[in-house]
Amino acid sequence: MKVLITGIHGFVGTNLRKYLQHAELYGIDIVRPVVPEVVKTFCWEALNAQATPSGDLPGFDAIIHLAGKAHDLRNEALAQEYFNVNTGLTQQAFDFFLASAAHTFIFFSSVIAVTDCVVGHILTEDVIPTPKGPYGESKIRAEEYILDRCAIDPYCVSGKKKVYILRPCMIHGPGNKGNLNLLYNVVKKRHSLASG
Repeated sequence: MKVLITGIHGFVGTNLRKYLQHAELYGIDIVRPVVPEVVKTFCWEALNAQATPSGDLPGFDAIIHLAGKAHDLRNEALAQEYFNVNTGLTQQAFDFFLASAAHTFIFFSSVIAVTDCVVGHILTEDVIPTPKGPYGESKIRAEEYILDRCAIDPYCVSGKKKVYILRPCMIHGPGNKGNLNLLYNVVKKRHSLASG
């Protein structure tokens, strides 16, 4: 099985590819290091070039779209950057999927596409999305694009192409650069002050 993963060298991609060793993995990313479990990593322009006869991407069975712009911990990102990356690259990857022979598309969105705050203790799929800020808003727009295109694509409608949108909450593990590490550092400093 040939799988294309966008953002394959990012935090989630690096950890996910360890669990997909049965597949022939290819990537799309802004960096292209050589790693044993990835056959080849292409640049984003390769998706556009594939529309021409000289396109060199192989055929894929599935596409996992991880690439995106996460929260800006330093508050330096412009709002438009989130839409360019989270919405724009998703549109590009999904359009490529629809034009390809791939039968499965998995989009890693975010729970922030729905809400920043859970009312009660449970968040269900029937909640009406009310994202706050450019990160969540750009993710919900990407989801809407996928769903709108699926509704009119004959292969999606017939079930020949399967599309999954996942909304994970914070993911933590080796190589994480997110908010949880900030909390760990605060706890470490507090612990070392108390011990010292």
